Amino acid sequence: MLISVLITFLVVVLVLYFINLTPLDVRGKQIASIAAIVIGVASALKFLPVF
Repeated sequence: MLISVLITFLVVVLVLYFINLTPLDVRGKQIASIAAIVIGVASALKFLPVF
């Protein structure tokens, strides 16, 4: 379980890094970053016991 959460965290960090490398405008980078974080949190919650 902990390994899966760590892998998800690493993937989100890598995606955010590659988003910052893209030649998008500031607004596009913000939208892409928020989308990546929301998807990462949703996938990390899948591995954690939620009441």
